[in-house]
Amino acid sequence: MSELSSPSSSQAGYDHPVLHVCMTCRRGGPAMERPPGAQLYDRLLAVLAAEAETEEGAVLPVTLKPVECLAACDRGCTAAIAMAGRWTWLLGHLGAEKAEDLLAYARLYAASKKGTVMPSRRPASLSDMVLGRVPASLYQEQD
Repeated sequence: MSELSSPSSSQAGYDHPVLHVCMTCRRGGPAMERPPGAQLYDRLLAVLAAEAETEEGAVLPVTLKPVECLAACDRGCTAAIAMAGRWTWLLGHLGAEKAEDLLAYARLYAASKKGTVMPSRRPASLSDMVLGRVPASLYQEQD
């Protein structure tokens, strides 16, 4: 599988959000050719590509990384957002219909000092998305 960044992003130092999207999430449904997790990833790719072709391409970049499983199958679709020096968050109850809101959240996350976006600042569709968080130091040790 491939990964996509907005045109101006780089992996060095993770100076922008990295959104790990579970490609196998099925929202508890049966196996299928293109599960909802993959559909979410596809929609995120499409939104980022459209932004790159407009004036919005200048907004803070977000890197997408596909992953096979985030072990939250009963709460899929799931993703994890991480960035150097910030909390890593495990997110669930997502779907392709929430792609734009998820990218808006990613940019709020990047603008925060510690990676915390209060529920009142999140898009309303993401009110129940937080499944857990991991301290920033653990993410940096993986590099």
